[in-house]
Amino acid sequence: MATKAKKVKKYTISVVADQYGVHQQTLRLYEREGLITPSRSEKGTRYYTEEDIERLELILNLTRDLGVNLAGVSIILNMRERMNQMQNDFEKFLHYIRENISQELFSVDERSKNALVPRRKINVVEIKRGGRAERVD
Repeated sequence: MATKAKKVKKYTISVVADQYGVHQQTLRLYEREGLITPSRSEKGTRYYTEEDIERLELILNLTRDLGVNLAGVSIILNMRERMNQMQNDFEKFLHYIRENISQELFSVDERSKNALVPRRKINVVEIKRGGRAERVD
């Protein structure tokens, strides 16, 4: 059975501009500054995806509500991307540790049961986003 590709909603520049109360030239400026990168049709029509719109909402929040200029917005967006990448790298590293090292660390073999100084069981606690602790076995 063939699976259907998930349809991605796309919006034209005029729809996005009307929805968010910005001029189309403002959206073009954000694109020139590298803050948003809508896809293009073969004829050059800009299409904004849900991800583009979420990013636009963040840009508008920073500029309108917090008074951040476009240079500041660029720095903040780059920092967010780097933080997300670091989080992903950390999660991959943690997965590697769980899969490859934790079995060795946490297993108790017969020799350690009768050892002069018994090895204690090590408990690992993972802190989830939002500050919730979860025990890892």
